Amino acid sequence: MAIDKSWEKIFKDYKIYEHNFNKEPFYITATQIKRACQDFKETGEKEVRILCKQDEREDRPRVFIEKNLFLLPVVNKRYVIVKGEGYVDIPEVKEVEKIYTSKLDFRLDTSFVGNSEMQHLDFAYASSLIRTFMKDESLVLTIRGRKYTPNFSFRVGKHIIEVRSVQTEVDAGFEGRNQVVLIEAKNSNAKNTIIRQLYYPFKQWQVHTKKQVVTLFFEKTKDGYSIWHFRFKDVDDYNSIELIRTGKFIIKSL
Repeated sequence: MAIDKSWEKIFKDYKIYEHNFNKEPFYITATQIKRACQDFKETGEKEVRILCKQDEREDRPRVFIEKNLFLLPVVNKRYVIVKGEGYVDIPEVKEVEKIYTSKLDFRLDTSFVGNSEMQHLDFAYASSLIRTFMKDESLVLTIRGRKYTPNFSFRVGKHIIEVRSVQTEVDAGFEGRNQVVLIEAKNSNAKNTIIRQLYYPFKQWQVHTKKQVVTLFFEKTKDGYSIWHFRFKDVDDYNSIELIRTGKFIIKSL
């Protein structure tokens, strides 16, 4: 991959190869990344946003894979390289698809124009699938788009990571009487995802509400919709994520 040689250059320039990741993580800034990669010609070899986008295990550069490392943002234009498991598997939902009848008494013509993650999630919500899956008829859409986190800290192994005003994005968040449901939506067959995409919004909204905060992973499949319900056993432990239950549905509408 193009990012392999870029990160090899970064590791060499800042002596990261010699760093003891068992002792502590390694912090690096966007400015340092730019400086190390400034002589590369291709955008994918020097653009910080591209170099730091590692949403699945396979997106990591070779040196990260070899050394069992992953990357997290900790503040605007500052990152930390951590040793450990940064990702969670998204297992195949093997249960038989359930036929779910939409609670709408009319057809949504506009929901079938295009093929975006957002429209599929909106259709599932409008059909009351999200409410039904969560067994909560009080859920309403209240959160969407990008926001900056408050300050919070958490553990990865024995290391404490401090986060301050990192931009997060929730595909949709629903608030009910007793809970807030946050959803990360995909429109592809994801095998795994970086825990950060679920964990940072989870930590963020813990600050703003005393209600239970729930995290779902949602995916439009070829014929229907799959949902994974994750939870964090310890709110301060990045790796305490566990899968609670799954669902696989075909929405039947008018």
